[in-house]
This record gives sequence, structure tokens and C-alpha cells, in this order.
Amino acid sequence: MATTQTQTSTSRINRLRKISVAGIATAGAAAAALTLIPTQAQAAEPTAATKTAKAAAAKADDKKYGNNLDGWIRESLDIMKSKGIPGSYEGLHRNIMRESSGNPNAQNGWDVNAQAGTPSKGLLQVIQPTFDAYHVSGTPNNLTDPVANITAAANYAADKYGSIDNVDSAY
Repeated sequence: MATTQTQTSTSRINRLRKISVAGIATAGAAAAALTLIPTQAQAAEPTAATKTAKAAAAKADDKKYGNNLDGWIRESLDIMKSKGIPGSYEGLHRNIMRESSGNPNAQNGWDVNAQAGTPSKGLLQVIQPTFDAYHVSGTPNNLTDPVANITAAANYAADKYGSIDNVDSAY
């Protein structure tokens, strides 16, 4: 009889252990879920670190460029940097001044390209087929858009000459 009673006690203890472990596991999972899924009240109150990170991201996204030659060059340089296209402010500015004197609407009506029906246009005097081949995503698909023109021309110059900085004459 002692053996039967011991077996019954052991059996009960094992069942209680299983129930306890299952209960702890369930309670633990529920606690973890509550920790990982914030309530509306928790979600509505960002921490100071979150506020700082969001403000920094917004500031970077809201970077303003002037609607002038300096702004167009600076915006192009930022795009070029993000795409791995080499070039400097000085190299871009020097070539722009030689090609168009800074006029984004400049158009060459006399050279061989113009005579063939494809005039060079924009700040860096790019022809449409070259623009189409070297257009950089993230810029407007418009040959005379100043930023698109600069960035496509710099992309072309990087492919042909290593960098717009290496260009010292018509290219």
C-alpha cells in the first residue's frame, strides 16, 4: 500500500509540475506580448531619444537648395555622392561656366549635333541621347532640368574621363 500511495503522490506532483510549467509558460508569453506590443498610451509618448532621431531625420530630408546655380550644383553633388559618381563643386562650376555661362536654358544651335537635329542643351550642354543613356535615377527625366542635366553630365564624364574634374574643354 505504501508503494501505491507513493506512486499516486508522485503522479500528482508530476501533474502539478506540468500544470505549473504550462501556466508559467503561458503567463510568460502573455507578459512578453504585452512588453513587445505597446498600448496606444505607450505608443503616443515617444522618448526623448526617439524625438531627437526623428528631428534629425526630418532635418536631413528637408535639406533646402537654392533655386540658383550654387543650389543646383550642391544638390547634384549630394545625389552624385549617394550614387558613387565622382566630381567636385569646382569641376562642375568650371565646366558649367564654359558650356552655358550658368544658363539652364542654353541651347547650341550651330555645332555638329545641332546640324544633325540633336542640339546640346542645358547647363552642361548635353544632347538628348547622352542624357537618356546617363540619366541618374532620383532626378527629373528632363534634359533641361538643372539638377538632372548636371548629374547626367557628371555621370557621363565619370564614365568617359574618370570625373567631371578631368574635363577642361568640350566633351
